[in-house]
Amino acid sequence: MLAAITLLLVYQLAGEVIAQVFALPVPGPVIGMGLLFGTLAVRGAVSDELRGTANGLLQHLSLLFVPAGTGVMLHFNRLADEWLALLASLLVSTALTIAVSALLMRALMARGGADEGRES
Repeated sequence: MLAAITLLLVYQLAGEVIAQVFALPVPGPVIGMGLLFGTLAVRGAVSDELRGTANGLLQHLSLLFVPAGTGVMLHFNRLADEWLALLASLLVSTALTIAVSALLMRALMARGGADEGRES
């Protein structure tokens, strides 16, 4: 478990370093997660230790939202002042995400159906 947590933190650190060095607008942990995904995709498998550690972290995921909730309460007045813009951006981004996901799923299903037809 210690090795798996260390691996996760090393990828997060690598992502932070890349984000800082190249002044990217993407958070370091997101870059680190992409790097980890790429590594696991190349390897083709996830070790049992990493899988168990990740599942353990996911079981306690709600605890990771406490700092974010605290930050929201710290800036509650600003949220109250700009609620309309926040609501509009949330609605538009949610609708856009659903639409893009549906189109992507339709395209992938059509491609998968075409692949199945070729195999027959």
